[in-house]
Amino acid sequence: MEQQQATSPRPDRTAPDGFGGIEAGDVIDVEQAEAALVEHYPRLVRLAYLVLPPGVSRGRRVLAAHAVVQRSLPRQRTSTQGLELPAQRRGDDCDPGYAFVRLRVLRSALASGRPRWRLPAMPPLLPQVWGLRLFPRAGGADELALDQALSELSRPGRAAFVLRELERLGAPEIRRLLEAAGVAEAREALEEADAVEAPAGSRDRSLLESVEFDPCALQARPTDLIRRRQHVRAVLAAGVAVLVCGALLGLPGDGWGPDGAAAPPYAQNVSAEAALDPAKLTVVTPQAWRTSARTDFSAWPARGDRLGDKALLRRALAVWARPGAGVPVSATPGTATGPPAGPPQLLFAGVVDHAVVVLFHDGLRVVRYAEAADADGHSDGSGAGLDFARTDGAQTSSAGALVVNRTEGNIRYLAAPWVRSVRLVDLLKPTGASEAVAVGASGLTAPVPLPRPDRKCTAWPALRMGGHTLTDLGELTPARLTYGPPRSPGGVSTPQARSAWARTACQLAAVRGQGVRTVNSWEFARQPLPGAAGAASGSAAATWVCTRAETWRGAGNRTMAQFQAPSPNGQPYAPGVVVARAEGGTACGPRAPRVLAGVLWKAAGGQWWLLAAGSEQVTSITATGGVQGRADGRLLAVRARAGDRAELDGLLRDGKKLAALR
Repeated sequence: MEQQQATSPRPDRTAPDGFGGIEAGDVIDVEQAEAALVEHYPRLVRLAYLVLPPGVSRGRRVLAAHAVVQRSLPRQRTSTQGLELPAQRRGDDCDPGYAFVRLRVLRSALASGRPRWRLPAMPPLLPQVWGLRLFPRAGGADELALDQALSELSRPGRAAFVLRELERLGAPEIRRLLEAAGVAEAREALEEADAVEAPAGSRDRSLLESVEFDPCALQARPTDLIRRRQHVRAVLAAGVAVLVCGALLGLPGDGWGPDGAAAPPYAQNVSAEAALDPAKLTVVTPQAWRTSARTDFSAWPARGDRLGDKALLRRALAVWARPGAGVPVSATPGTATGPPAGPPQLLFAGVVDHAVVVLFHDGLRVVRYAEAADADGHSDGSGAGLDFARTDGAQTSSAGALVVNRTEGNIRYLAAPWVRSVRLVDLLKPTGASEAVAVGASGLTAPVPLPRPDRKCTAWPALRMGGHTLTDLGELTPARLTYGPPRSPGGVSTPQARSAWARTACQLAAVRGQGVRTVNSWEFARQPLPGAAGAASGSAAATWVCTRAETWRGAGNRTMAQFQAPSPNGQPYAPGVVVARAEGGTACGPRAPRVLAGVLWKAAGGQWWLLAAGSEQVTSITATGGVQGRADGRLLAVRARAGDRAELDGLLRDGKKLAALR
């Protein structure tokens, strides 16, 4: 369940001391308080959520915050005389009802934060959720840092910080409001709040107004679907309960409970049971890769802060072997999703953002198991999911990183143990500076932006890692980018390579989710343009580029030919025009490093031309059909008309014909 971020206007901007115009002895009607509560409910709940102690899970804090606000409504007309509010001059824009309810919310939230606190008692009519775990959406690094800073404050200090940043109150108003809420040491609370070194928000709003701290814009995850289903079955099968219990006790390990979201086992097999035993997982030592004959995923050590969590590992293995009906499973094309043939290798087990992630490798595949975690990193198997990616035949260049988590437009990688430097680059800005990416002791990178393959395509993030350029194409394994002849491509390191990829990167959206291993871009020809085309930009030649995406499975390769005319003024790296696409085949690949392509192009003077170019093996090109012509060599330019269609054929050095890519 996700909703747009709920906000409400600040109703007390002109109140001189934070009480919204309340004078001692004022009477607040129940209807007036209810109207203020309903109108500003999202803001009040956010206030309660931020002030409540952070020592429990985010889901419990969400329910407690809603309970605190809903219980703040008085049962009858209430005088402010007992609230010990000093009388003051009323402001024109003040809302006494809101100030009254805010004070009650603040007092209740502060009372819930006393030592050995418990959540407010919630009568049946107050918020309760069965079968779901609710928690706010995750924020970025700044929000996480601010949340950590708030958790280290005392409850009055936290309240002072929230009133200043969220309610935009001054120090005198905050002090008087805290004193009215029962805080004896309000001045010390203000000093504690002033000492917080928190990241700055945007120009017009505080970080406290982000979705990370919004208990009204929630994500929902299931809790214990399998166990509830098992309970129903147990009730219906009460007559055979003894037999069922006997069968459960006979299962390996601890029975059904630790398996989380796994479906019932389908066989009792010694080898299959060994593959589900966490104690038999293959674990590589941290320094083994230095002397290993192979530097691929088999040389990766096991890393993460949950390597010793046997219950987590058992759940992950059980769900992998037999995922339940409610477990989403994704796999790259051509990747089997069956159970492991034997004990797999453990690559990672740990908490990443708001998920617990386990990565396995069985020699052919990388498997990612993830389940939801609360703010303290605790998990119970709910919200489990599986991802599979084929990785057979991996080498050092293609085993440099794995995707661990994607959240809120960012992505985290697990870097290979031999990676020492990670830098973030924008492929669309070949002359731009790169940015260092922090890598933790466990090999996890800091969050980096995800590529956004939209129509505008204003940026395409990539990583320079271990001497290679990698980019995310929506899978567990990032794709490696190369440049040069198909049989001997190099890295994206020279100015020519970076410029070529700047005009090609936006085309990567066409191969997302296809199990891509590498993408090579190859400039196979340069062609002078008829007339004075390109004179304004200082170049009268177009570039022909062939880009080929190779997959892990071998089949399903994608090839496209681009015609890159001279860039217009102000757009030095404008994307090229894709003139041909092909799926499968060997064109532009190491087995057949040759290609022929053509395009109908309009010159600046209005004349249409049929342009064609081939790789260096082409000795002549012939056009037939709507446009006819022939040229020796590997370039062709023939006058044409708009809408003409032609067939292109090339002749190779060995006398064989080469058809145009299509």
